[in-house]
Amino acid sequence: MTAYYNEIDPSAAAWLRELIKAGHIADGVVDTRSIEDVCPKDLAGFSQCHFFAGIGGWSYALRLAGWDDARPVWTGSCPCQPFSAAGKGGGFADERHLWPAFFHLIEQRRPPVVFGEQVASADGLGWLDLVRADLEAAGYACGAADLCAAGVGAPHIRQRLYWCGVGQADSSGARLEGRNSGEMGDERATTQRGGGADGLADLHGSGRAPWGEGCTPMGYGPAARADRCPNAGGPANAPNGFWRAADWLACRDGKWRPAEPGTFPLAHGIPARVGRLRGYGNAIVPQAAAAFVRAAA
Repeated sequence: MTAYYNEIDPSAAAWLRELIKAGHIADGVVDTRSIEDVCPKDLAGFSQCHFFAGIGGWSYALRLAGWDDARPVWTGSCPCQPFSAAGKGGGFADERHLWPAFFHLIEQRRPPVVFGEQVASADGLGWLDLVRADLEAAGYACGAADLCAAGVGAPHIRQRLYWCGVGQADSSGARLEGRNSGEMGDERATTQRGGGADGLADLHGSGRAPWGEGCTPMGYGPAARADRCPNAGGPANAPNGFWRAADWLACRDGKWRPAEPGTFPLAHGIPARVGRLRGYGNAIVPQAAAAFVRAAA
């Protein structure tokens, strides 16, 4: 076994097992206990540990970034509800503030590299201050970047804070050199501009809509969009990249929103579709996470 996945939601845990079976994410075991019930000794023998695993976004992101399944790493997207503008504003007093439990395991097991993600809000930045203080006190060098999904070609924002902690040496024994939080800031700017080898779309500086220049989404599916969007069905490296075939759904507020092809139509009484939306809500954008991993590694 290579990986350990910790996910308390039974539906997401079942999804993880199917993804493992299909080979889409690293082979491993799924633990449905609360992270607060996990002991450091339970994690012995695993090279990768993914906490708050959702539907396996971090494992998939690592693969996209070229990170081998056997290379040691931990990941964790701690619950965002305490720090989200859409939540109740409980912050550190919220019982879903589970960073202390995650950090306890990190401190005891000392993984060489840890990646994580949190909501990009004022409260999220306050949370990140705590994470960096704890990790640096434990001997980790830390870096973070505020990235949006549109930065890797998605036709939506999903702004998130991505962070990493790197120990004194990685799994190969290479010393950590030239990787402090200031230099990570420079890499973040490169990622957002789309420069470097990652080939990210220059959406931030150009002002282009991620679905293509001059496009107004007015239909469902690629065929419906093709009449109105010049970039529909364009090359794989077009600004809208792997999201170029998105279905566009007309919403009750008068706005059009993109969704994965085949999701429409949605209706009450179709639990499979609702389950998919729940799963997507419990996931990072792997392509954005992969860009951060490549910049940080």
